[in-house]
Amino acid sequence: MIKIVNVVGARPNFMKVAPIHRRMAADPHFQPVLLHTGQHYDAKMSHTFFVELEMPEPDLYLGVGSGTHAEQTAAVMVAVEKIFMQERPDWVLVVGDVNSTLAVSLVAAKLHIPIAHVESGLRSMDRTMPEEINRLLTDRISDLFFITEQSGWDHLMKEGTDPRKMHLVGNVMIDSLVEHLGKSRSSTIQQELGVQAHQYALMTLHRPSNVDNPQVLRRILSAVEILQKETPIVFPIHPRTRKMVSQFGFDPLIRSLDRLLLAEPLGYLAFLRLMSQARYVITDSGGIQEETTYLNIPCLTLRENTERPITITLGSNRLVPLTVDAMVHYAREALAGRLERKAIPPLWDGQAGQRIVEVFKNISGC
Repeated sequence: MIKIVNVVGARPNFMKVAPIHRRMAADPHFQPVLLHTGQHYDAKMSHTFFVELEMPEPDLYLGVGSGTHAEQTAAVMVAVEKIFMQERPDWVLVVGDVNSTLAVSLVAAKLHIPIAHVESGLRSMDRTMPEEINRLLTDRISDLFFITEQSGWDHLMKEGTDPRKMHLVGNVMIDSLVEHLGKSRSSTIQQELGVQAHQYALMTLHRPSNVDNPQVLRRILSAVEILQKETPIVFPIHPRTRKMVSQFGFDPLIRSLDRLLLAEPLGYLAFLRLMSQARYVITDSGGIQEETTYLNIPCLTLRENTERPITITLGSNRLVPLTVDAMVHYAREALAGRLERKAIPPLWDGQAGQRIVEVFKNISGC
């Protein structure tokens, strides 16, 4: 039996680990252990996702909470070392690029526990992003590489990774989307917000480069001021963004925008319902670029780069310069139907989790 600790810490991790953990739990060759670091720790950021993704309660919970990057990484490392020395798993599986991913990987590597990294090889080439540092370092010490798109394979090959340890399996976040899209139709979020299907846009903002700089945030809000007059914009506001809006004195501007519909952070099913029926999505998220590509919803990514280039070459994603004119232009292009995807990326078919399970079975001789 293969004992694997599957690690979650922040919201994007939950959607990625859920289909893997479920398939392992259903296979007698596996003893999956679910470890939650507590990087996202309140009900909206964590518990709701566990319930809606039908994940079991974590077997192990660290409860590290918030803090600086260093504080959070260090707290996870100290706590998880004790657990790994006690549990002695055969593998540790980490996903994505959050602080928990790197922290757990560092501990596992020093205890000589093999590491499997899901979403290996993604690169934005922007080392000002903490996620890029986490991705690079995690891949350098991993032992098994599960890849979502061709660019990931290409980057790992250039970095000298052994191709015998690399597996192009598809996208586990899309596994969760495929499984729950039908269930999201039972959400009443549109009625609660007073919007109708295909008659609104959706926005998320949380990256420090966008919300911690008053000039940048003001430009984004200036574009939103124009766009919300043309199409209502639903804005589930991240706690960090809410804090900075108040700190910079932008609350009166936000309140003056009659068709900017603020909401608290949403659960997975409510957000999926809104995203799947939006005219377009404005975001600085990574995963939303992938989900909108699958759904063929125009995605305006407020960043200079993306680690997910297939969402542009095949998908419905566009990188949008942070000027008012550019943001308004791309939104109007989306409304005119000129930002549709070319194709769903290869292997984004809802079966990535099963492919990962099969790889583990093959290398373990099951």
